[in-house]
Amino acid sequence: MPHRASAETDTAYPMISELWDALGGKPGMSGTAEIVGRGALPSAFAVSDFAAAAVASAGMALAEWSQARSGTLASVTVDRRLASLWFGFSIAPLSWALPPAWDPVAGDYASADGWIRLHTNAPHHREAALKVLGTAAERTEVAAAVARWRGDELEAAIVAEQGCAAAMRSTRQWAEYPQGRAVLAEPLMRMETGDEAAAFEGAFDLLRPLRGLKVLDLTRVLAGPVATRFLAGFGADVLRIDPPSWQEPGVVPEVTPGKRCARLDLKTGAGRERFRALLLEADVVVHGYRPEALEALGLGSEVRASIRPGLIDVSLYAYGWSGPWANRRGFDSLVQMSCGIAEAGMRQAGADRPVPLPVQALDQGAGYLMAAAVLRGLTLRAQKGTGSRWRTSLARVGGFLAACPQGPVADPIGKAEPADYAQKVESTDWGPALRLRSPLLVGDAEMHWGRPAGELGASAAVW
Repeated sequence: MPHRASAETDTAYPMISELWDALGGKPGMSGTAEIVGRGALPSAFAVSDFAAAAVASAGMALAEWSQARSGTLASVTVDRRLASLWFGFSIAPLSWALPPAWDPVAGDYASADGWIRLHTNAPHHREAALKVLGTAAERTEVAAAVARWRGDELEAAIVAEQGCAAAMRSTRQWAEYPQGRAVLAEPLMRMETGDEAAAFEGAFDLLRPLRGLKVLDLTRVLAGPVATRFLAGFGADVLRIDPPSWQEPGVVPEVTPGKRCARLDLKTGAGRERFRALLLEADVVVHGYRPEALEALGLGSEVRASIRPGLIDVSLYAYGWSGPWANRRGFDSLVQMSCGIAEAGMRQAGADRPVPLPVQALDQGAGYLMAAAVLRGLTLRAQKGTGSRWRTSLARVGGFLAACPQGPVADPIGKAEPADYAQKVESTDWGPALRLRSPLLVGDAEMHWGRPAGELGASAAVW
């Protein structure tokens, strides 16, 4: 049965239990998390409850890992307001501005029979959409061309050109659609045990519980970078790897604190050899490649496990790992259209166009779940001496959130206020900035980064 949240009855604690169960966590441990603070992001769905629960799940997994290493179980405290704000943007530039988050062509368009969203932030995705539509990169021309198509036919045509689009469907339509049926039947998080692994060695620091951990980050916008930002925030050595020409200027300042960012061309032999050398020393690899992409490069999951026995391997797909769309490209805003979230928001608001979530909650929530999966994998390796492989998807996370509608909000959370930010100025590559205070406290440990956010490709591909 769906949970209904309101200002008086939040569903964060039941959500924590469900998420912890999905992660295979130790029974009864979900009661160790405490949520403080008030308010909710106005939405058709319980986004603030989900934000608090997702952050709490990652915090509990960190507490479990710390207990495995130190013997001490730390308390877990989540600030509901700060967790909600972290689901938006955590960075506040001082004397400079973030680049636009969206390409000028990206957005929702009325089709002949409904609505469709075009995702054109990447140049090749924009080119694919414009090729199908036969227009220049000008919104009025694009809108006129879209209006001549049925939504599902245009979606299929753009996807066939290797582009990204999603026609708007209701939750009922999605549940009856072949891909909806497939992904909603998948577990929220799937885990498979891997090969034997050596025990962790070295001193353990309760204040920086992930110190010494080596994480290979092959993720891009936005869930995976959120996961690895969390890991870096508690001390992990995160090395992000991007293709030579990849850029995502609108979010890089948001997601790169604490990381070193390098470039490798995995389509070349030299790039793959360097990646294999990095993998030999890695404890964790996190990626958001489509199911067959790394396999096509000769770097599939079995190869990765053979190179680094005991590896904790965590991956995110857009539309799930089964069904006809398993290899389809996708992003949070597209999945919201596909799985009925934007349509439900439109109906609740009485609006005449799609109404998405107030934040990219599928990306953000999936990111904290991926971080939790890494940490649960570390605990399994410490306790049982095995590696593990974990998988989730934006569409499955969307199904979880879509089962949690929200009623009227008496205490709405709006924009971040000065008191929500840490006082220390972060000297990013673009200029000084403030960062939101940590939404999570695990014992006395909280997220912070010694390395400020920086440009992609600024570091060498070495540990």
